[in-house]
Amino acid sequence: MPDCFAGDPRTNRERMLSGDLYIADDPDNAAAFHRALQLTHRYAAAYIEDPGSARPILEELVEDLGENVDVWPPLSVDYGSYITIGAGTIINSGLTALDVAAITIGRDCQIGPNVQLLTPTHPVDPQPRRDKLEAAEPITIGDNVWLSGGAIVLPGVTIGENSVIGAGAVVTKDVPANVVAVGNPARVVRSI
Repeated sequence: MPDCFAGDPRTNRERMLSGDLYIADDPDNAAAFHRALQLTHRYAAAYIEDPGSARPILEELVEDLGENVDVWPPLSVDYGSYITIGAGTIINSGLTALDVAAITIGRDCQIGPNVQLLTPTHPVDPQPRRDKLEAAEPITIGDNVWLSGGAIVLPGVTIGENSVIGAGAVVTKDVPANVVAVGNPARVVRSI
């Protein structure tokens, strides 16, 4: 494999956190992923027994957790430590939140089952993909947003407050506040 980072003294993790191209084989990244995997497993088991007792595990997993947040398992994350969830948000089962970059979820959001928040990006050119290069762009979900079941939000997207994303929509670009967006790719169909 070629040295894609000749002259760059940063680790792959440092490149990742800067939003630059990196290779995901960094040992610190692997340890953080394994930690997240253990915590999501523990969270699911605790939630089944007593949802209230599971909150401390979720607090350990995510960067910032608001009051009265409910996240139904199963939950799948890359690291968890780059996720913020605002107060009063309810997340249905099956959330996949690939937090290679920051994922910010506002207050009082409703996230349906099997929603995907995907920050990683991969090069379109074949050789950099062969070289295992990737990067990421943050996702921001405003306050009081409803992401309907099966919605997919792609890297770098911001969804404005009060907006509704239809079931199965693929959000490829920013969505303004106070609108309904549906389809693949998602398009605004009306104002609220």
